[in-house]
Amino acid sequence: MEEEKFTIHQKISLLQSEIGAISKDAKNPFYKSKYFDINSLIKQLHPLLDKYALVLLQPINSNKVNSIIIDLESYEQVESSLELPTNLDPQKLGSAITYYRRYTLQSLLALQAVDDDANLTIKKTLQPLLDNTPAFKNAQNKLIAGTISIAEIKQHYIVSTDVQEKLLNFKLNK
Repeated sequence: MEEEKFTIHQKISLLQSEIGAISKDAKNPFYKSKYFDINSLIKQLHPLLDKYALVLLQPINSNKVNSIIIDLESYEQVESSLELPTNLDPQKLGSAITYYRRYTLQSLLALQAVDDDANLTIKKTLQPLLDNTPAFKNAQNKLIAGTISIAEIKQHYIVSTDVQEKLLNFKLNK
């Protein structure tokens, strides 16, 4: 009797049904939120990856964090990747790599988990840069009128040191 062969997608489906929802077991004291730790997730996954003859790789290539699952029997693979932000200091880059490893793996396996910490991070990273645009002029006008502060502007925009100086100098000269 021949042993039934599964495709990589069938194996991942079986793995998904066994792993269930991922628990948030790590705390971020800065944001007072919980998230699932990448190391805990991998620890949970390894027995299932072994069971289904799958291997997980998470290399960084061409400025992208990749999560790749390879079927050791068929050599089929599936992957998910995210491009890393540029111009980060080493500590922020390390944090981004950890986040992106977690997110690419969560996405690749369609894991059920809500990450409160991510919501705050995404909000910050998606803020537009305030520079010489209509938004800059609007911020200047509101600053002069006293209806907004620099701190409030920074809640909605990324404000470089140069732009902040321009805003403050403009306000002082009016």
